[in-house]
Amino acid sequence: MYFGLSDDALALREGLREVLSSACTPAVVRSAWDGDPCEPLWKTLGSFGLPGLLVPEDRGGLGLDELSFVAAVEEAGWHGVPGPLVETIVSAPLLDLPLDGSVRIAVARSSGPVPWAAVSTHVLDLRDEPALVDLSSVEVTAVPTVDRSRALGSISESPVGHAGASDRQLRDDHTTALALLELRATLGTAAFLLGLARRQLDLTVAYVKDRQQFGVPVGSFQAVKHPIANAVVDTEFAWPAVLRAAYSLSTNDPAAAMHVSMAKALASDAAYRMSRVCLQAHGAIGYTVEYDLHLFTKRTWALANDWDTAAEHRAAVARALLERTAS
Repeated sequence: MYFGLSDDALALREGLREVLSSACTPAVVRSAWDGDPCEPLWKTLGSFGLPGLLVPEDRGGLGLDELSFVAAVEEAGWHGVPGPLVETIVSAPLLDLPLDGSVRIAVARSSGPVPWAAVSTHVLDLRDEPALVDLSSVEVTAVPTVDRSRALGSISESPVGHAGASDRQLRDDHTTALALLELRATLGTAAFLLGLARRQLDLTVAYVKDRQQFGVPVGSFQAVKHPIANAVVDTEFAWPAVLRAAYSLSTNDPAAAMHVSMAKALASDAAYRMSRVCLQAHGAIGYTVEYDLHLFTKRTWALANDWDTAAEHRAAVARALLERTAS
């Protein structure tokens, strides 16, 4: 059984890397901290086909599987793409909306502020009956958050769902469709977290090679390089779990939910640990908001608990294993 990325998935990731290298610079990510919805970036993502990655080809999408999905999202995480990218990709197969990057879909799962609502065009409200919310028809109040690019928003009222074939699909088979959406979103968040971890590692390795103390690079000190190495081990163990979960979803493995929980638990812990180690390795400069490390560290802190925490996913894995034992 091979969980690695196919040649097509690797080509997709390489192509996306080339596009994002100019379309999603740290300056673009930082502009999202000031409330910019980054529409030019999203238009570029639409031209690349990313919003429709999981949408069948006969509906205008790329028709790719979850392995290609995690490859693309992990690369997007390295670049820190702002906005509800994961939520938009996993919602698109259920909805009849443009795939050109003009639509950004946030997902509401619980009461309170909705992540990305302040910079999204729609919210897929899963709190009661599934409904698609056109945010142009309601008032959205921005809510302060540790990652300012995440743009939490409080919606003023319960909106009316979008009328169309997409909502009929949700009503007819919403249990299965939304369960898949949640699994994909959880998996995508795990992959995005590992991309963020990889970016923070790259920034830190470059810094500790250049920063000198006592006439030598600080990266030569065991107190610096050993914690970084340990954090890398965590991410290297988490990535195969993400690939395993992606393979399980793509093959309809009955244990896919457990594998997704394993992936998210490992990725959340690994990325959070990487952020702490990298921040410490930078010393005082790491604590300045103007330094680019913050763009990726604070997104990590937010996403580590998004789509359920590592502790909640470990508990889900334990329940699944107990059920297997009992049966």
